[in-house]
Amino acid sequence: MHLTDSGQPLFMEFQRRTVWVEESVGRPRMADPVRAAAVRAVLITAVALVQAVTDAVLAMGHSWLSAPLLLTTVLTSVIATWAVLDVWVTRQVWNQRNGVVSSPSSAARTLRRERRRARRAARRAGPRTAAPRRRHEPRHLGV
Repeated sequence: MHLTDSGQPLFMEFQRRTVWVEESVGRPRMADPVRAAAVRAVLITAVALVQAVTDAVLAMGHSWLSAPLLLTTVLTSVIATWAVLDVWVTRQVWNQRNGVVSSPSSAARTLRRERRRARRAARRAGPRTAAPRRRHEPRHLGV
């Protein structure tokens, strides 16, 4: 029986190693409707590309099948464009309905807290004796 550096038999070394290693992903997983739309778009785009290549080969061979395939390729490319736009719209709708998870950083939170405290202290101190506020004058009226 062969021994490794650790003193354990060789087959014991292999038992400790795993094939599957969990790694954290930088971005969260796509939402199910968005992922479904993306898969649909990829499949439709792949079909459109295969049709375009097939049409090019048939056109180089001067085949009569090139003309009908050209029409279906144009139609499929329009549908593929629609599918890609569907991914974008589905993603926007998902973000709008379900919200985007965001948590302000601690620095932003403390800055906001300090500003809030300063405003409250200024309100408690009484009316301001600073310069009067300027009234907003629209520029488009030529004033």
